[in-house]
Amino acid sequence: MSEPSQRKSRVSIGEGIAIAALFVSALGLWNSWRGDDRPGPTEVVERKAAVPLVLRGRIEDNGERLVIEPVESTHALDSLKFAFASGKTIETGSNGTLTAGEVEDALPENSEKIDGQILATVSGRYVESGKDREASRRYAIRYRWEGGGLFEGKRLRIMDFRRA
Repeated sequence: MSEPSQRKSRVSIGEGIAIAALFVSALGLWNSWRGDDRPGPTEVVERKAAVPLVLRGRIEDNGERLVIEPVESTHALDSLKFAFASGKTIETGSNGTLTAGEVEDALPENSEKIDGQILATVSGRYVESGKDREASRRYAIRYRWEGGGLFEGKRLRIMDFRRA
């Protein structure tokens, strides 16, 4: 008798592709779970260099007040400290306002009432791009004396504020 024909087991093309896809998926899963110390994706962030604090002064009330503010609009003043050559210090808040009376008090003892300038080291705390920063620089405050008539004393007027 004749034996029934035996089928040879062959893998069709579709089955081969399915087996290859299963193999590639298994390799991908193994690669993601093996937990080696390869760095992940790198985030590129452009970082701006810190801009140093530079101050400018605006004279108000006919020389009675000096309002000091940062030149750079990205800086927000927290506080200013003036250390004068005479040894006196004055601290201001974020408004950076210095009066003529404060400048007069910072002049050296027994100074003559003549026009001149006084040097100060100005230390500022400020915020730039969300970070607290500190800076220090020397500035000159130029002043002038007015008045001094028969019945009145001389008064100090602030004329200028600039880097020394």
